[in-house]
Amino acid sequence: MSSSADLEQLAEIELQKEEEGSCVTDGPSAPPVSTPSLDPSHPYYDVARHGIIQVSGDDHYGRKLIVFSSCCLPPSHQLNHRRLLEYLKFTLDQYVEMDYILVYFHYGLRSSNKPSLKWLREAYSEFDRKYKKNLKALYVVHPTNFIRIVWNLFKPLISHKFGRKLTYVNYLAELREHLNYEQLFIPPEVLRHDEELRATQKGGPPPSVKTPPPRPPLPTQQFGVSLQYIREKNREAVIPPVMTQTVTYLKEKGLRTEGLFRRSARVQLIKEVQKLYNLGKPVNFEQIGDVHVPAVILKTFLRELPEPLLTFRVYSQVQELLHVESSLRVTRCKQIVESLPEHNFIVAKYLLCFLHQVSQESIINKMSPSNLACVFGVNLVWPRHGSISLTALTPINIFAELLIEHVHTVFGSRCPPAQVMP
Repeated sequence: MSSSADLEQLAEIELQKEEEGSCVTDGPSAPPVSTPSLDPSHPYYDVARHGIIQVSGDDHYGRKLIVFSSCCLPPSHQLNHRRLLEYLKFTLDQYVEMDYILVYFHYGLRSSNKPSLKWLREAYSEFDRKYKKNLKALYVVHPTNFIRIVWNLFKPLISHKFGRKLTYVNYLAELREHLNYEQLFIPPEVLRHDEELRATQKGGPPPSVKTPPPRPPLPTQQFGVSLQYIREKNREAVIPPVMTQTVTYLKEKGLRTEGLFRRSARVQLIKEVQKLYNLGKPVNFEQIGDVHVPAVILKTFLRELPEPLLTFRVYSQVQELLHVESSLRVTRCKQIVESLPEHNFIVAKYLLCFLHQVSQESIINKMSPSNLACVFGVNLVWPRHGSISLTALTPINIFAELLIEHVHTVFGSRCPPAQVMP
């Protein structure tokens, strides 16, 4: 059996081989997408500006997606790896109380930017149960022999339970089965590398990663179709049936459940409930007997709308909220919300009034307006193109928190005749 020192040496040799066989350069990469300028007063500005760590919305089942991109790591002499570890913990601390997913893009790791194996050991030991418990999956994208050797090196330290959370992903297309692919931050270098890998595999030009055109929706379809479509197919019901049924059940059974909306539910069960809704069949949450199922269904419904509930137009206005004086932000939120189309306004008012009710039980359920905003912000507003960056997340969460906390002020002066209250 190889000693630890032998495996470390083997890992280094393997990484050098991989560098020789690829066209990875030594310079630092730009962040994966253009993001709003990072405030230099950010406590980890020196690390955050590289775009190494990003939060990319939720997966299909409401679990927060956190992305680590090796190709964004600058050369080691330009980055304090202790600070990198602290920044990773700082980011995770915002989400570890809810279920979350880690996606690690391995491509771009080089001898010149690689943290030491000692650093990896320290990192693993510092991530105590708080961080590991709610991590539901770790996807390692484009794994190489280096990754497998390092995994063997760490095996004695890693619990069997944690080991089962690891999934190797050879091609980006495989992520579509598990995640909301369109929300992911994928650096251009990783996209190019994936194309090259697929071209090599097929012996020809790579096939498109895009999914085939969707089939026309069923008349009973509830997920992935517009509010207007649902209204037309459901006897002009102003509030979509999925929202009415989940909110009604949660008001009765879930308001005092600790961590409501932070926990995921069994993936297969969520798929089955979605299928029932889409086929127009009844869903009995009482029979299912788990309040986290309707909670996940509600988040999933919002996330799968073709246009966010608060519309694409609102996104840029929300991003500017940080430039508004704190004392004027509620007034600004009111102006933004009052500009919504009437149907969106009515549905948003219904949802936010319910979330306000949830927050009023926060002493018991631990879901304050701030905690609810972390969960719902990205499901209420997102950009027309691209993903939500970590820096863009701050104003979205502030906006959502203000809507929940000050719902009666923000929504109170506009009362459409068709409005429905939870």
